[in-house]
Amino acid sequence: MLTLPIKKGWYDLIAGGVKKEEYREIKPYYDTRFMNLFGAIWVDGELLQGQQVPEEIRREPVQRVIFRNGYSADAPQLMALCSLRVGEGREEWGAVPGKQYYILDIKEILADV
Repeated sequence: MLTLPIKKGWYDLIAGGVKKEEYREIKPYYDTRFMNLFGAIWVDGELLQGQQVPEEIRREPVQRVIFRNGYSADAPQLMALCSLRVGEGREEWGAVPGKQYYILDIKEILADV
């Protein structure tokens, strides 16, 4: 499972069911974390998952992710089922227009943790 810190405004929108995507920059820090969790790999600039990757690294397409409002030990957090893709995010949800991101599609909020 992966824990991702997010700002209060975005946390509240996710907790309220309004924001259905969370964005992370495409960079080595997230490459490793998302590749391990989702069993994805980059090939020729394309993110491959599921049946497209070797069986030994394959994972379920929907995984549990914890979103944490900040870094303090008692910060509120919630667990959600998410899938991963790459694309342009929505500006109203914090994305820069025309920029590619890892996009965590929030399928379901399971519980406050």
